[in-house]
Amino acid sequence: MSRATAKRSELEQHALAFAALGDETRLTLMGKLAGGLPQSIARLAEGSTLTRQAITKHLRVLENAGVARSVRIGRENLFELRSEPLKDLQSYLEHVSAQWDEALSRLKSFVEN
Repeated sequence: MSRATAKRSELEQHALAFAALGDETRLTLMGKLAGGLPQSIARLAEGSTLTRQAITKHLRVLENAGVARSVRIGRENLFELRSEPLKDLQSYLEHVSAQWDEALSRLKSFVEN
């Protein structure tokens, strides 16, 4: 895989993850999973007006985006966060933020001089 193809693939994965996180229900689920312990769909559905099927659909979107995973234990699927993709997203946002800071610094220098 060429470097350009790898970069493109990385950007596509980031876009998929950000799209998955761009939904209020999925962000709420991420918050519930942030405690670190794997949780069942029934537990994640507690306090929600959504059905278990709807919760499952949202969890599958998070799983397909790579930010969550499921583990089957007995008859139950438990979901948990995957920290590595979230760290990659954080690094990407820090990179973009640094680029903006640099651009604003150049603009400030241009305007003041």
